Amino acid sequence: MIRVTVWNEYAHERSDEKVKEIYPNGIHGAIADFLKSDDIEVRCATLDDEECGLTKEVLDNTDVLLWWGHMCHNKVAMRVRDAVLEGMGAIFLHSAHHSKPFRFLMGTSCNLGWREDGDLERVWISKPSHPIVQGIDRYFEIPHEEMYGEPFVIPEPDETVFISWYEGGNVFRSGVTYHRGAGKIFYFQNGHEAYPNYYDKNVLQVIKNAVHWAYNPNKVVMDCWQQVVPAEKIEGYDPSKA
Repeated sequence: MIRVTVWNEYAHERSDEKVKEIYPNGIHGAIADFLKSDDIEVRCATLDDEECGLTKEVLDNTDVLLWWGHMCHNKVAMRVRDAVLEGMGAIFLHSAHHSKPFRFLMGTSCNLGWREDGDLERVWISKPSHPIVQGIDRYFEIPHEEMYGEPFVIPEPDETVFISWYEGGNVFRSGVTYHRGAGKIFYFQNGHEAYPNYYDKNVLQVIKNAVHWAYNPNKVVMDCWQQVVPAEKIEGYDPSKA
């Protein structure tokens, strides 16, 4: 059983009537409803929960974290970064490219170009053998999406899984993967709050595939302050004086 936490700041859905109409149970609710299955256990957490919904207990019991945020990135706990380094998978969705955990894990600004006018987006698979794209055709289309465009200020990805083209002519690396410590990271661009794209069968299938890909049953806690006993005898070495 993969334990998934879907985190959403849950702000637009309560402050914008149009978004509320599209996602009456929140973006997190739409994603969670799809993911629940025989091998995936889902909980939701939001910004207003205790410690922003990401207590140590929650993260200790999360195998894969999905993150959607837009307006309130600077209010969220930073322990997410350490959980990823120890082996928790992380899927950052849409505007989460500017979340604190993602930027700390990338080490860059993660800035990009954008335009919010509902462009048609064509999402091309650039790595057809990758587990995240299984069950997806060579491309799929999103009728309306906020445009994200290059340059995308991220480190060179381990793998570029998707490349998107928009009707305005822009292109974007819309699905990329990284390894950080013992954790796997997938960034996926699709999912602006003003459009019903988290009901799209291809978008949801990508997210479910990514959950299975990011899952690591063998988490590793590294204590860099621990004194290491030598494997071989060292003449004159006294650990009590080290």
